[in-house]
Amino acid sequence: MNAVPAFIWVVEIAAITGGVAAVCAALYAGARATGRDEAGAARLVALAGLLLVGWMVVAAGLASVDVFRQYPDEAVPWIGVAIVGSFAFWLLAARLPAVSAALADPAAPARLAGVQTFRVVGGVFLLLMALGFLPAAFALPAGLGDMAIGLAAPFVAVRLARHPDRVRGAIWFNLLGLFDLVVAVGIGFLAATEPLRVLDLSPSTTALALLPLVLVPTVAVPLAAALHVVSLRRLTRPAAVRQAAGGPVAVHP
Repeated sequence: MNAVPAFIWVVEIAAITGGVAAVCAALYAGARATGRDEAGAARLVALAGLLLVGWMVVAAGLASVDVFRQYPDEAVPWIGVAIVGSFAFWLLAARLPAVSAALADPAAPARLAGVQTFRVVGGVFLLLMALGFLPAAFALPAGLGDMAIGLAAPFVAVRLARHPDRVRGAIWFNLLGLFDLVVAVGIGFLAATEPLRVLDLSPSTTALALLPLVLVPTVAVPLAAALHVVSLRRLTRPAAVRQAAGGPVAVHP
């Protein structure tokens, strides 16, 4: 397989790095809003940034030595392990006291929705389809779905920030965002290289297991999915609990 154009590297790394920075900014704002001093909030952000960037570097390093590459005669599970493992890790990290406290801020769901704006970079899947690197059956739903979520994200964030009691739209946004990720990952696996290949597409989705695209399923997807789950937990908390935490009570469309 030919190497993807150099600008795809720039776009993918810039988008993922921007998403990481946005997560750190959201944590800092939440920490400050819930009473943490500047030094404490900075330490929280430094740790979060170290973990997020560290995993991106590790994933890139593993991919550079073909750990995630799929082979026609051998089922390689490591990309699946990376996706599930990092997703579970971020969910567990969100339950750490310092992180949980920052996410308890009533404005946290709006900030986390804003982070999803970086999903618009999924549009590169359409370009890669046109260049012959990805099949249309994957690129169209994954690319268009990501773009739709990314374009909707700032509007959901602003609406939720202005009307924190109107969470129904934000709940649907997060559910659809998760659905988009599940569909993309599912098709990616089903159309991968033999022997696990179920969808016989040409080209296959082998490029998703190689740099730089492999950073999407191993880094960006688990992080985006974890943010959706964390947001849903916050948005669907019982009214009495939300009131005790300082959040809104009523749920309106």
